[in-house]
Amino acid sequence: MYGIFKPAPHLPKLADDQVDADYKRLRLQVFLGIFIGYAGYYLVRKNFSLAMPFLIEEHGFSKGQLGIALSAVSIAYGLSKFLMGSVSDRSNPRYFLAAGLIVSSGVMFIFGLMPWATSSIAIMFSLLFLNGWVQGMGWPACGRTMVHWFSGNERGRTVSIWNVAHNVGGGLIGPLFVLGMAWFNDWHSAFYVPAAVASFVAVLILFLLRDTPQSCGLPPIESYRDDYPIDYSEKHETEFSAKEIFLQYVLNNKLLWYIAVANAFVYLIRYGVLDWAPTYLSEVKDFSVDKSSWAYFLYEWAGIPGTLLCGYISDRWFKGRRAPAGILFMTLVLIAVLVYWFNPAGNPTIDMAALVAIGFLIYGPVMLIGLQALELVPKKAAGTAAGLTGLFGYLGGAVVANIVMGYTVDAYGWDGGFTLLTGGCIAAILLLAMTLRHETSHDRSARKDSTDSVAVES
Repeated sequence: MYGIFKPAPHLPKLADDQVDADYKRLRLQVFLGIFIGYAGYYLVRKNFSLAMPFLIEEHGFSKGQLGIALSAVSIAYGLSKFLMGSVSDRSNPRYFLAAGLIVSSGVMFIFGLMPWATSSIAIMFSLLFLNGWVQGMGWPACGRTMVHWFSGNERGRTVSIWNVAHNVGGGLIGPLFVLGMAWFNDWHSAFYVPAAVASFVAVLILFLLRDTPQSCGLPPIESYRDDYPIDYSEKHETEFSAKEIFLQYVLNNKLLWYIAVANAFVYLIRYGVLDWAPTYLSEVKDFSVDKSSWAYFLYEWAGIPGTLLCGYISDRWFKGRRAPAGILFMTLVLIAVLVYWFNPAGNPTIDMAALVAIGFLIYGPVMLIGLQALELVPKKAAGTAAGLTGLFGYLGGAVVANIVMGYTVDAYGWDGGFTLLTGGCIAAILLLAMTLRHETSHDRSARKDSTDSVAVES
């Protein structure tokens, strides 16, 4: 990696009496940087969904056509999260994270301020593809930061708290749209108002974020907290080549592939509900623009307590095993999707409650799969591992939610769309059950390896 993106060099170690104070201050600072920064990414990711009802009404696009345009984000994001994840593993997240957000904000300004940007499906697809690609620079940079600044026995709750940045940023799109409509009476404000806020967030990232503890004169986090993983070695503190990351730590990691496939179906539900909520609520449930925007907001923000609860359950109830909590939450998602589907028009309270329940429940499994990916590889390969699960989630799940969902609804109505979502829920539960068996085997293998290691040392 070259230029400003090159990992920051290690500095001479600080005096022992400075280490604790600096570590505490910088850990809080970098956490705020990745939390606020990733929330900023979501301000400029899913704006197109709020604009779709207007594109249908004013420009005459079909749901299937808009589904194709919307799929560009998922296609590009899935590829980018995997490929840029590898780049992120060899980059300074301080500049990597900020650069992606600046470009993404620029794309949203084009959508909001340039009339030609929404004149054809091809143009919208191209702009959304570019946006999806730079959006893929967000998660891996945050993942690299977390595994360097937070050790294994605190990482579950740390990732759970950080993960609600999805919901903070995504949920704020709705209120910002309402605010923009009040100020400008222009539905294009769904793009340029959030872009203005996200641009400010990109500047904050540069002030708050740092690369590794060693780049600040501090020891590795494992040494500072005396918390070493079973397979830890000094080699994990050196930068890996792309070949080492892919061949040694990712491609031959069976458990990583299992959770990646499960992630595809989790994302089908996540975006199949979220992306089509404004259109579905408007057409079937007679929601106004304001009510649909607030429903979108509540869906996202309901994920905050749900994610935290899911992380707590996986740590406390299931002793750090992620699959059982994922199965529990996905079973409840299935029930909520059925209520959302079969509740007749004229009961907006039930519609809103079902949508909030889906939002509350779905982000827990999303978080757990990402956390498992981080835990299954050395920290210098964390971005690539997370990228692999993202690749499956977005190409295998979100693209289906965009394109197939749109054409299914065009051909078979909303009942066809909800049949697809229901099948996705069931498939996710079954795949997580398969992951459970392998996760148990993995845990036993890890304990056996640890026991064997102690026996050899004795």
